[in-house]
Amino acid sequence: MTKYRTRLLFALITLIIIVLIGLGLVLGQLFKNYYINSFNERLKIEINLLTSNIEKNGGLGSLDREEISTMSRLLNARITIVDLNGEIHYDTGELSSTKISKHKDIISNIVKKTPNKQNDLEVNGAFDLHYYWNPLLHTGEKEGYVFLTTKIDEVQKAYRQIWWILTFSLGMAMVVIILLVTRITNRYTKPIESATNVAIELAKGNYRARTYEDHIDETGMLSSSINILARNLQELMRQKESQQDRLTTLIENMGSGLILIDSRGFINLINKPYKEIFNVEPSEYLYKLYYEVIEHEEIIRMVEEIFMTEQKVRKQVVLPIEIERRHFEVYGVPIIGTSNVWKGILLVFHDITELKKLEQMRKDFVANVSHELKTPITSIKGFSETLLDGAMHDKATLAAFLEIILKESDRLQVLIQELLDLSKIEQHGFHLSAGDVDLRQQAVEVMEMLEGKAAEKGITLLLEEPERQVVIEGDANRLKQVLINLVSNAITYSQNGSRVEVNLIDHGDTVSMLVKDSGIGIEKSEVPRIFERFYRVDKARSRNSGGTGLGLAIVKHIVEAHKGQIEVTSQVGKGTTFTIKLYKKMPR
Repeated sequence: MTKYRTRLLFALITLIIIVLIGLGLVLGQLFKNYYINSFNERLKIEINLLTSNIEKNGGLGSLDREEISTMSRLLNARITIVDLNGEIHYDTGELSSTKISKHKDIISNIVKKTPNKQNDLEVNGAFDLHYYWNPLLHTGEKEGYVFLTTKIDEVQKAYRQIWWILTFSLGMAMVVIILLVTRITNRYTKPIESATNVAIELAKGNYRARTYEDHIDETGMLSSSINILARNLQELMRQKESQQDRLTTLIENMGSGLILIDSRGFINLINKPYKEIFNVEPSEYLYKLYYEVIEHEEIIRMVEEIFMTEQKVRKQVVLPIEIERRHFEVYGVPIIGTSNVWKGILLVFHDITELKKLEQMRKDFVANVSHELKTPITSIKGFSETLLDGAMHDKATLAAFLEIILKESDRLQVLIQELLDLSKIEQHGFHLSAGDVDLRQQAVEVMEMLEGKAAEKGITLLLEEPERQVVIEGDANRLKQVLINLVSNAITYSQNGSRVEVNLIDHGDTVSMLVKDSGIGIEKSEVPRIFERFYRVDKARSRNSGGTGLGLAIVKHIVEAHKGQIEVTSQVGKGTTFTIKLYKKMPR
């Protein structure tokens, strides 16, 4: 904009200078013509008076030389009287060293031409001479001429003075006009420059730019309009950014994988869940054809179906991802803009693997509960019918059958109680009866409780405890239940004559409880499932020992209720170690 102001000032100043120079030339010429005309009029009057005086005194034949010389001095002019042939009868002398021969030649040329006009200008050396003449009459006939010769240096001097006055006046006028033009230009160009700069900033995306509003004229209206436009654009951009942020947040945190394919088949967008689910890099997917980067044929066929039918499609698919198979509900929809313009396809991947697992667990749970309840009930019913059919009269058979019925009833009671415990623990809003718990004392009591069971198999129970008490915040009864289940399982799955160890390790803010056995161990593939309900590593042994398959599920829920962690390490044939990490002060 500085160049614009400079160009405008240069154009205006150039125009002003041209106008003033032209005006000066016109005025100078007018003044010059006026002065020369005035000068000629004066000479005309003077020569008329001179001619009249000579004619009254008798004409060419009776010249009064003294009077003529006097008049020459008064008029400050050279008076020359000649006859019709150009011969000089009287001359008052040379002016400014003009040679007489040159003077005679000029006069002779004028007389020979018989001029109609009464003046002429002759340039002689450095002097400008002006000749003015009148015919001299005597008795009505022309007998000669009277020449009045004067230097026009006064005219030149006056002319120079006029030019100095015009130059000074017009120069001062030009300075004043330039100053006014500069102020006026600045007044009107600065708002335009400011508005232009703001418009440039708006074009760059800086919608916070503003211009000054200090006039009520057109430039003020321009500044006001620019500011209104800037505020509107800023508000629109703020709304757009807000909507963009909301949309981005929604897309990136929606919990389901999303992929956007344009009308040409190129992938334009994948969200964070999609990248995490399928473990892909954006550089490998974005702006590439979908069938070149998507590995799953079912998804490719689904996209092709949407392209061909332009209809919504929803399918449940099982896709292999790394080492596991995951279930997805894929929802595909065509994106059609205004005027039925095809925009592309949107695919949303809902991961329903956990739902499928929960559904399978529910089915397994119902089947297992039915099976676990059916077995003791069938035994009780069968032995009761046998007794009623007559076996009750045999005391030995009666005692044996009643003992079996009692054992199955106890097993049924344990199963129901554990189901109730598990249901209570899993209920929303389950609360622990928190208090100070001495884990060392709890471990001692559990070892004493299970000592008899271990002695039946010749298993040695070992407790490695720290020298001082290990007190944590927790539910004493629930923690004892955890220890009982883990130690009882260790005894059950350990070989005769082996040993079971319980270690307590104080880490300062946390405590670790380790339950080690040297039993049958667990396959690596089965480790993630041991905390499922009714899952058994060795189904025959656990059922014979009266196990229900719910113990480890209860243990896991109790540990998690205490904000702790439980880990399992195992080797087949060498044993298993359960590690429980608990906080001394439960996190809130």
